Amino acid sequence: MTRDEFDIFCSRLPATTHVVQWGNASVWKVGGKIFAICSRWGDGDLPRFSFKCSDISYALLIQQDGLIPAPYLARAKWVQMEEEGALDDDSLKAYIEAAHKIISAKLTRKQRNELGLAV
Repeated sequence: MTRDEFDIFCSRLPATTHVVQWGNASVWKVGGKIFAICSRWGDGDLPRFSFKCSDISYALLIQQDGLIPAPYLARAKWVQMEEEGALDDDSLKAYIEAAHKIISAKLTRKQRNELGLAV
């Protein structure tokens, strides 16, 4: 997945907003809370995708080659894809969608209603 494909995919999820910050990282939020990031953090020039995940997914994913606990976000159960192809595009999209749902569920009922999110 390219950064452009990542941005297009995230833009199609409900009630998302986008900012570019932290050294040109593409940061996607729902209700003002981050659920996915595409950055160039680390060695090399390939895009690195980071996303929030469930406790179980976190435990499984960080054992896979090419996936690491996300820098600065690991204690909140975030994973970063370090190597191209560590997850295929469909799997990456599924994890990003799950991240969106996890973060949406943490919003207040009022916020979810204002954003049109049914959780």
